[in-house]
Amino acid sequence: MDAFFALAHGLTVAIQPMNMLFALIGVLLGTAVGVLPGIGPALTVALLLPITFKLDPGGSIIMFAGIYYGGMYGGSTTAILINTPGESASMATALEGNKMAKAGRGGPALATSAIGSFVAGTIATLGLAFLAPTLVELAVKFGPEDYFALMCVAFVTVSATFGDSPVRGLTSLFIGLALGVVGIDKLTGQARMTFGVPDLLDGVEVTTLAVGLFAVGEALYVASRRHIHEEVLEPVRGSLWMTKQDWKRSWMPWLRGTAFGFPIGALPAGGAEIPTFLSYSTEKRLTKYPEEFGHGAIEGVAGPEAANNASAAGTLVPLLALGLPTSATAAMMLAGFQQYGLNPGPLLFADRPDLVWGLIASLFIANTMLLVLNLPLVGLWVKLLAIPQPWLYAGILVFATMGTIAAKPSIVELAMLGVFGVLGFLMRRFDYPIAPVVVGLILGPIAESQLRRALSISLGDPLVLVQSPISATLLAIAAIALVLPFVLQGLNRFKAEED
Repeated sequence: MDAFFALAHGLTVAIQPMNMLFALIGVLLGTAVGVLPGIGPALTVALLLPITFKLDPGGSIIMFAGIYYGGMYGGSTTAILINTPGESASMATALEGNKMAKAGRGGPALATSAIGSFVAGTIATLGLAFLAPTLVELAVKFGPEDYFALMCVAFVTVSATFGDSPVRGLTSLFIGLALGVVGIDKLTGQARMTFGVPDLLDGVEVTTLAVGLFAVGEALYVASRRHIHEEVLEPVRGSLWMTKQDWKRSWMPWLRGTAFGFPIGALPAGGAEIPTFLSYSTEKRLTKYPEEFGHGAIEGVAGPEAANNASAAGTLVPLLALGLPTSATAAMMLAGFQQYGLNPGPLLFADRPDLVWGLIASLFIANTMLLVLNLPLVGLWVKLLAIPQPWLYAGILVFATMGTIAAKPSIVELAMLGVFGVLGFLMRRFDYPIAPVVVGLILGPIAESQLRRALSISLGDPLVLVQSPISATLLAIAAIALVLPFVLQGLNRFKAEED
């Protein structure tokens, strides 16, 4: 019942005119960047971090959440019309959606995607409202050793699940952890790894790292691959409206997709890719029209899109309740909180309930805005695909540079932006995941301070890390999550050699 009252209070915050405007800007930007191939919500939030530095924290975070939801919506448009997912989570949608578009049913494919996203987003946001406070009650009981163990789970699961190789994921994580050491040691007051540069005494700015890796790195990578393949736009033919048969075949996949997306998105090793493919394979198994799969089955669009959007709300559960990002965009949102001096977790629910519940309530509003805007504006989103890539990425580079200078006018900061941009390009070129670097920079100093606090309380006894049942369990989970990908890789290699 408390969650109902808190949600009602959050709604009064969310419907304030400025917050409604922030939500509208967020969903429009999110849909636009979701439509454009290669420009996901993580890149957009990274670009906006320095620009929103002096804005209202509540409004800015509502806008970031709107971008996240909008990006999930918009990614399906390119998946359906040009067989190029705007987000990796839209890959399953492309399998049947593009076939529908080629068969002249692009309209119903876009419609079931938008309506399924609305249904899933609404149900999953309700789940967020009721599950997050329960997690907060558990997190309040955590000691410093428990928080350190929780950070270890986050490090391992994020680095092991982003990208194809756990070794590359861990390498990316250690780059982030190394960057997190730069600056003044909060315990001793000594400078660490600053190399005599005064600008580094405050540490590496998360916004500079994020903008460099995501925006500058992406622009350089796209420029390097510009002439490799051409994308063919499939026009939207016929009506956008779904037939009675389309509705009948879509509503159960929407619900099943939500059931896959929300709980998996809320897991520390969740993300949207797993539930979308689980949903696709389930619909393929349960369909009454198996002959249509591979040729444009509407269930193959409805289920994965619902799972995709439900996982976005699920991702916010560990982010808000525990301060753990489980996706690249969630890592960017965590950076957004931190630039305002806010640390997501149980204390945020106690200290800033208006901000947290206003954000959760705003997701209902953003979801409704997306449904109202998406279908009538399909023509506009399709026209965005005609923007020449050189113009688009040149604009991104300009915004990235100007935003970084506005947030912290310094030659050193600009040089670091260039270095991180080249690093981002090289990581993409050699298939190293980028999100673990940001997670390492944000969570590394927190994990270090919690470890040192636990050791100080126990007078240096390292056994304190396994004496608490919570920390022992979490460390065991982290160890299993670290070893399991290598075991699975070994088994796959063994099977391949046998075959």
